[in-house]
Amino acid sequence: MFSRTTLSVSLALGLSMAAGAHADEGMWMPTQLPALAKPLKAAGFKGDPRDLANVTAPPLSAVVRAGGGTASFVSPEGLLLTNHHVAMGVIQYNSTPEHNLIDEGFIAKGRGDERPSNPDFRVLVTVGFDKVTDQVLAQAKGKTGRAYFDAVDSASKQIVADCERDGSVRCSVADMYYGTDFYRISQLELSDVRLVYAPPRAIGNYGDEIDNFMWPRHTGDFTLLRAYVGKDGKPAAYSPDNVPYQAPAHLQMSLEGPKAGDFAMLAGYPGITYRHRTANEFASQIDSVLPRRVALFQQMIDTIEAATQGDAQARTRYASQLQSLKNNRKRAAGELEGLLRSDAKAQRASDEQAMLASADTRYRDDIQALLATLSQGASLGERDLLLDQIASQTQLLRSALLLERLRLESAKPDAQRESGFQHRDQALIEGVLKQAQRRYAPGVEKALLGALLGRYQQLPDAQRLAEFDAAFGRTPQSLGSVLDGLYARTTLGDEAQRLSRFAAAREGKALAPDPLLALAGPLVQAQLRVEGERKTREGEGLRLRPAYMQALFAWRAQQGRAVYPDANRSLRISFGKVEALSPRDGVHFDPVTTVAGIVEKNTNAYPFDAPRPLLDAIAKGDFGSTADPALKTQTVNFLTNLDTTGGNSGSPVLNAKGELIGLNFDSNWESVSASWWFDPRFKRAVHVDMRYLRWLLAKVYPAPALLQEMGVPAEQ
Repeated sequence: MFSRTTLSVSLALGLSMAAGAHADEGMWMPTQLPALAKPLKAAGFKGDPRDLANVTAPPLSAVVRAGGGTASFVSPEGLLLTNHHVAMGVIQYNSTPEHNLIDEGFIAKGRGDERPSNPDFRVLVTVGFDKVTDQVLAQAKGKTGRAYFDAVDSASKQIVADCERDGSVRCSVADMYYGTDFYRISQLELSDVRLVYAPPRAIGNYGDEIDNFMWPRHTGDFTLLRAYVGKDGKPAAYSPDNVPYQAPAHLQMSLEGPKAGDFAMLAGYPGITYRHRTANEFASQIDSVLPRRVALFQQMIDTIEAATQGDAQARTRYASQLQSLKNNRKRAAGELEGLLRSDAKAQRASDEQAMLASADTRYRDDIQALLATLSQGASLGERDLLLDQIASQTQLLRSALLLERLRLESAKPDAQRESGFQHRDQALIEGVLKQAQRRYAPGVEKALLGALLGRYQQLPDAQRLAEFDAAFGRTPQSLGSVLDGLYARTTLGDEAQRLSRFAAAREGKALAPDPLLALAGPLVQAQLRVEGERKTREGEGLRLRPAYMQALFAWRAQQGRAVYPDANRSLRISFGKVEALSPRDGVHFDPVTTVAGIVEKNTNAYPFDAPRPLLDAIAKGDFGSTADPALKTQTVNFLTNLDTTGGNSGSPVLNAKGELIGLNFDSNWESVSASWWFDPRFKRAVHVDMRYLRWLLAKVYPAPALLQEMGVPAEQ
C-alpha cells in the first residue's frame, strides 16, 4: 500500500496541472475553485474564486438538493426554482382525474393555496463540508474485503451520528476519488415543501420523449416550490402553522440574457459519473450493461402503458414513474450510442495500458487485485439490476420489503443498523409508505412484477436465488397464479394498514400477518445475502481502487489534463461558455432557440400540443423587455458547454456576475454518454432561458406577485 502523504502530493499536482486543461471539462468541488482562479478568470468570471469555496456563503448557499435533482432559492421567502420534471412527483401527487395539474398547470392563489409535496420529497440545504479522511480510514488499515467495508461504514456512521447529535442537521459522508478522500457533508433537511407554480405539461414537457435529449429544444421545464419550517425557524413536518423558510441566500435573476461566447457557470448536485473507472468497466458498460438497461426499461414502459390504457386514474398515478422510465431508457440508449461514437472502449483501454506501463511498481499488485474483484461483480449484473427494479418500481411489494427490513434492523442498536434504516431514516420511510397510496393500481403493479419476474425466471441457474424461486415458481403460469393470489388478499393497499405495521416495525416488533409480508420475509433474507456479497466486493474496491487512482493521477499530471473527482451527489461547480453545436458534417445549430420554434413544431396533438394561450401570446408578439435585443423576439432555451450529468437537472446557470440566466434541464443526444466519457466536440447542456420564464409569468400564465418576489419587473 502507498502512503496518504504521497497521494496528497499527487492530488495537488494533478489539480495544478488542471489549470491548463479545457475550462469546460470538470465537476469541481467548491474547495477546489480557488486553485482554478486563473482558468476561471480567463473564461470570463468577474467574481472572486475564493467566494466559491464556501458552501455556506452566497452564491452556493442558495443552491440545494431537491428530490432527485437540484434547486435554488430565488427569494428570501423560501421560494425555490427547479425543473418541471424534478418536481413531477409533487405535481402528480396533487393531481386527480378531475383536476389534473400535470396537464393544466398550477398557480397558487396565495400562500394558503400552495399545495404540500409528496411525503418523501426533501430539500437539503448544505451548511457544512469538511474533510474527514483520517477518521474514516483509521480502523480500516490492515483489513480486507467485508472487514474493510465494515470499518469504513462503521466510522462513517459514527461521524454522521456525532454530526447529527443536536438534531439540527442531516449529515452524510461522501467518498471522493474512490476510497481516497472522504468529506462530511452537513445539511438542513426541509420536509415541508409546497407547490407554488407549475406550467402546463405542454410547456413544461413540450415535445416529451421525441425532444428529450434533443436540440433544438423549446421547453419551459421549470416549476416553483416553497420551503417551510416551524415558527422557531427549524425544519418541521408539514403544518398549516409553518412559515416560509428564510433562505441564507438567494439568486438574483439577470434582466439580460445569454449570447454566444458569454461566460456561464453552473452549480448543482450531479448524480454519478464514471470517468475514472477501469477499461474493463468501460467495456462491460458498452457490451452488457447499457443494452440490458435499454431492453428492460422499454419493457417496463410498454407494460405500464398497456396496463393503464383507458384508465385515467391509473395513468395519472403512474405519470411520474412513466416519465422517469422513459428518461432513463432514452439516456441509456444515448449513452451507448455516444460511447460507440467516441470509440470510448478502445480509447480507455489504450489510455489505461499507457498508464499502467508508466505506473509506480508499488501500485501494480493492488490494481491487478482490483480488476479481479470487479470481474466477479460484473457476472451478476443482470440479476442485480432485476432485483433493484423489483424493489424500486413497485409500491406494495416495495412497502412490504421496507417494513420487513425495518423490523429486522430496528431490533439492533441504532449504530449497527444498515444505512437507510436507522432512526434518522424513519421519517423518510414513513413518507414512502404514505405516498404509495397515490401511485398504485393493483393491475399495473401485477403487470410490472409479471414482466420483471418473468425476466428473472429466464436467468441461468447460477444467478438465481432459492427464495425467489420458492416464492414465485419457475414458470410464467406459477408466477401469474402467485401474483393473482397475493394482490387479491393483501391489505397493504390501504394506507392505515401500512402505517400500523410501520409503527410495529420501527420498534422491531412482529408485524400483523399479510400475504405480501409473509412473502417479504424470505425475500429480504435473499436480499441480505446478496448485499453481504456486494459489501465484500465493495470493501476490496475501497481498499484497492486508491492504488488505481494514484497511478491515474500521476498519468494525468504527465498529460496536463484535468483531475476532478467523479460526481457523487455532492455539490459541484462547472464553468464554460454559451456555445453552438456542430454535431455532424454540414450540420450547425445556433445556441439559442426562440418561440418561433414552438409554433413550427406545434401539431395541436400530443406531444407538440402547445397551449392556446401560449400560441396567442406568441402571435401577439408582445415580448417587452424579455425579448432578445439582437433577435427581436422571445428566446426559449440555450446551450452551453458546461459539464453536467443526471442530478444536475434544476441546477442554476449563472453569468459572469453570478446572476441567474438559466435553468439546466437536459443534454444534447450526442453528449448523453458524458457520465462516462467527456468529448468536448459534442458535450452541451440545455437550459431554460430565464427571459422565457419571466415572459410566461408576466404575459401568458400571469403570476405578477412571484415576479415581484423574485425582484424582477412584473410588468414588461
